[in-house]
Amino acid sequence: MNDVSISGGRLLKRIFKLGSVGRDAEGLTRLAASDTDKLGRDQLVRWLQQAGLEVAVDRIGNIFGVWQPAPTRHMAPVMVGSHIDTVINAGMYDGCYGVLAGLEVIQSLKEQDFEPARPIVVAAFTNEEGVRFAPDMMGSLVYAGGLALNEALATIGTDGSILADELRRIGYAGDKAPGYMKPHAYVELHIEQGPILEREGRAIGAVENLQGISWRKITIDGTANHAGTTPISMRADAGYGAARITTYLRERARTSATQTVATVGCLTLEPNAINVIPSRATLTVDLRDPFEHRLREEEAALDDFLKRLAEEEALRISVETLSRSSPVSFSQDIVATVEAAAGKRGLSCRRMTSGAGHDAQMIAAVAPTAMIFVPSAGGISHNPAEHSSEADLIAGARVLLDVVCAIARR
Repeated sequence: MNDVSISGGRLLKRIFKLGSVGRDAEGLTRLAASDTDKLGRDQLVRWLQQAGLEVAVDRIGNIFGVWQPAPTRHMAPVMVGSHIDTVINAGMYDGCYGVLAGLEVIQSLKEQDFEPARPIVVAAFTNEEGVRFAPDMMGSLVYAGGLALNEALATIGTDGSILADELRRIGYAGDKAPGYMKPHAYVELHIEQGPILEREGRAIGAVENLQGISWRKITIDGTANHAGTTPISMRADAGYGAARITTYLRERARTSATQTVATVGCLTLEPNAINVIPSRATLTVDLRDPFEHRLREEEAALDDFLKRLAEEEALRISVETLSRSSPVSFSQDIVATVEAAAGKRGLSCRRMTSGAGHDAQMIAAVAPTAMIFVPSAGGISHNPAEHSSEADLIAGARVLLDVVCAIARR
């Protein structure tokens, strides 16, 4: 399996180069279909073309670099990849590492005259982060048939823009039908974005499943009133309601023996004045668990709590589901292939659950799928301090190479 190799220097150079695209004095930001996303896409396409790959773009803006040796054209491809859009003030490894390592694997195989039994494709999926347009993982979700193309294209962004218009504006409204190329298998290399591998001193994570995710927006309506003259017992305080929800979720997760996690990530108050009782609070809730039945239990428990809270505090509470994805179990065959590849490279490896959402969870609906993790320093991600060592990045790409070779030879 180790008769071919990658260029670690070329991989790192590209990671640092892409990490500079969209960077200014305030940090690195490439929101989906933005001007900086266009710059990142343009750079990726240049690299794909320089590697001699066919470049295809589908109607949701997903980019594919395709290596199809003539004898393999009738075969379903091995697909690797991730995304290159970022959160606001991001690190430079999340998503980008998987795309650029995938490109490096294919380019190295071509240069070393590897003869695959099927095509090999690297994908960069649109709007994985979901910061500007919801839901997250949109490009892979549409690709896998989980969201209608026209519905996705009509999505209105946080800045009032429409995704279809923005893809056209930046030149990435492609002509391919999403899902036109169904993969034989999909493997996504990614930084862990958590502390487990570093804490345990492991080099590689063979990701065998991924948590389900429930995103909700909760709107609480109360009554604005004077902060000094209104007795506590006579208030309908939307801000207090938001605080109660936040502490309820934290305490329930903290005292649970399960892997459930809960986060209130966004919170706004109206009228947002120091001496006015808030009349409205809007907050988001992110619930995650690796098991569907437990995720449903947490959703139901939150619903019950909101009903009680509304009655106790004379509030009106409404809930909107922003996104909902079920837990995913990955291909045990590919997971075992990852373990074997790590072992042959002399790299310590453990099976693990992904706590974050990834494009792999969507592609798993249409093809055997698995993920490879490398350690994240301090478990930090979605943050400028996000970091993985050069040695770990190269080691992960080597494991990806071996896994792709194993699958492409079958």
